[in-house]
Amino acid sequence: MRPYVLSCCSTADLTQEHFCSRDIHYVCFHYELNGVSYPDDLGKTMPFHQFYQAMADGATTKTSQVNVEEFTTYFEPFLKEGRDILHVCLSSGLSGVMNSATIAKEALEEKYPERKIYLVDSLGASSGYGLLMDRLADLRDEGMDIEELYRWSCEHRLEVHHWFFSTDLTFYVRGGRISKAAGAIGTVLNICPLLNMDAEGKLIPREKIRTKRKVIRAIVDKMEECAQGGLDYAGKCYISHSACYEDARQVADLVEQRFPKLNGRVEIYSVGTTIGSHTGPGTVALFFWGKTREGD
Repeated sequence: MRPYVLSCCSTADLTQEHFCSRDIHYVCFHYELNGVSYPDDLGKTMPFHQFYQAMADGATTKTSQVNVEEFTTYFEPFLKEGRDILHVCLSSGLSGVMNSATIAKEALEEKYPERKIYLVDSLGASSGYGLLMDRLADLRDEGMDIEELYRWSCEHRLEVHHWFFSTDLTFYVRGGRISKAAGAIGTVLNICPLLNMDAEGKLIPREKIRTKRKVIRAIVDKMEECAQGGLDYAGKCYISHSACYEDARQVADLVEQRFPKLNGRVEIYSVGTTIGSHTGPGTVALFFWGKTREGD
């Protein structure tokens, strides 16, 4: 089997330690905070609590994807070492990063015709995208070659479910995803929108639920409804959150109570600075393996 590299973007929202322990390489997105540019480097340059506090204090944010030149610089050393690459991108439903990676791939494969770069659109985001990467690392470690792993990832990526809720509508209004009027009414009524990711990798509002307590129960109900095996679900479960660990912990506790056959404890991560620039603080996301996501 030819040696190959398993790779993703930093927007898979795991920790550097997790990526290193699983031998998963990553390339960083970028964001601006009040006009100053930073790498989305898993909280190293700016700790997550500092980033989300700045947003809560009114800082403006802007994000930028990995460009062609950056992908070329990132991919080329692996090719020079004689290794092929399987790179999984942030969902095309949220970003155009797949296009940048494709342009870099085509140029590099001309320069290194003996090497291959396989690109996969994760159709996922945050630690759900990370959950997919973790499974790919398992399969690689079990001996799956790069062509098989590429096919498997394309066939199974829609089995990763992404469910989100937010207790703070401020940044949904600021980003134009809901109107100011709807945001004001939602805040008064204590509405916590429940969203998920569809088959095109786009984030879709599903329900408007009043109170945090009810939306925490509702998101776990969705896992029971959609997870492989229902209450007998035996896979891994990841949660990510944006500066609301206690809410994430409540979801994790309920998942662990309801799904006794889980593969280990629920793993909790921070929503990274790219995704978090759009959600703001107050978002909790739940990720697990389930039946294939379908279009609406």
